[in-house]
Amino acid sequence: MQLVFASNNKNKILEIQSMLPESIKILSLEDIGCIEDIPETADTIEGNAILKANYVTQKYGFDCFADDTGLEVDSLDGEPGVFSARYAGEQRNADDNMSKLLDALSNKTNRKAQFKTVIALNLNGEQELFTGIVRGEITLKKTGNQGFGYDPIFQPEGFSETFAQLLLEMKNKIGHRGKATQLLISFLKKKK
Repeated sequence: MQLVFASNNKNKILEIQSMLPESIKILSLEDIGCIEDIPETADTIEGNAILKANYVTQKYGFDCFADDTGLEVDSLDGEPGVFSARYAGEQRNADDNMSKLLDALSNKTNRKAQFKTVIALNLNGEQELFTGIVRGEITLKKTGNQGFGYDPIFQPEGFSETFAQLLLEMKNKIGHRGKATQLLISFLKKKK
């Protein structure tokens, strides 16, 4: 089975391909000739995942899946949420985003947060959604050099390390994208 993953984020593509059985091959947007930025104009994480999946299916005709992920901080009323990638501006710089978040939390005692991933799958004319959530808290400073995005400042519940200190295999097992992807994989295995 071949599926387009509506992303050109090589980190995400590697992360997801590493979890899939060999019988499922992932194609990136680049692989299908999609070089334009797909609009992410929805006001929810679910909405953006659906927009991206529908864009690829309608414009390119492929079965595909798309994900959207947000970091939701309790004491900031769910921010940065749907704006996680561009929290500090359109340049989408992870260091800028983390610095802005750490500044926003500098006088807060509640640092609880969650990562939420929603995957929208368009397969054979039907759409399914899969959600993965991991709870944790925002650390006081950046630690670790694995992963990407907010990983250096997110410490999942039950761990003393940040996501950026964990091996990819562990992050896939306990993480938000891993949980959503496991639901996707279970569903795809039933469809084969």
